[in-house]
Amino acid sequence: MNCSHLPASCFTRFLKMCNMLAGVVFLGVGLWAWSEKGVLSDLTKVTRMHGIDPVVLVLMVGVVMFTLGFAGCVGALRENICLLNFFCSTIVLIFFLELAVAVLAFLFQDWVRDRFREFFESNIRSYRDDIDLQNLIDSLQKANQCCGAYGPEDWDLNVYFNCSGASYSREKCGVPFSCCVPDPAQKVVNTQCGYDVRTQLKSKWDESIFTKGCIQALESWLPRNIYIVAGVFIAISLLQIFGIFLARTLISDIEAVKAGHHF
Repeated sequence: MNCSHLPASCFTRFLKMCNMLAGVVFLGVGLWAWSEKGVLSDLTKVTRMHGIDPVVLVLMVGVVMFTLGFAGCVGALRENICLLNFFCSTIVLIFFLELAVAVLAFLFQDWVRDRFREFFESNIRSYRDDIDLQNLIDSLQKANQCCGAYGPEDWDLNVYFNCSGASYSREKCGVPFSCCVPDPAQKVVNTQCGYDVRTQLKSKWDESIFTKGCIQALESWLPRNIYIVAGVFIAISLLQIFGIFLARTLISDIEAVKAGHHF
């Protein structure tokens, strides 16, 4: 049965193929990143890490996209109703999960804030354990001009930045460079700008580092960009609904053609 028999088939196949290829790209990037960090040769590194490895998120997205793309593409090519139903049902499940998460996050803001604080503090402890996690935290702090979960003192959770007398790290009582207020005169990033900064009087911290916590910064960012966030959510939802519509249309076309063959 070719595209001339099922008008929705060609377009559906194309979209599913794009989805599958995107999944392959995510998987490729994730596996390459793990290879560079030596994780593929020693998978126990994943379990030894206390914080989250951003590569895991990339791989998870890749697996989901590839699985859905494969089911949808093969289902459209082979006109397999089971695979198309699997694709359709999974998209519906993901859509309602996203909706449920959004509603629950709005209703239980204090609980979400506490979980995010625990998540951020856990990753602060593992800041030096993984270069990807380190880059993620640095990017978050620089983009939002913040430092730590609730402030620079949170970096006491990290063994390298801890101010206790037991620490012999050169970074003791400091903060990462991403906490530093940028100097427009400097063309090269000073990665040591946060050294010993917390040994100074607390009233002078804001002269050299950001003193606002990242949770507070994100809470301030969300109302200012609510239309962008809502627009992204609506766009993703529409794409999912469109994918469900195409899959259901193709299933109906296949069933109609098969029913016609019985007469």
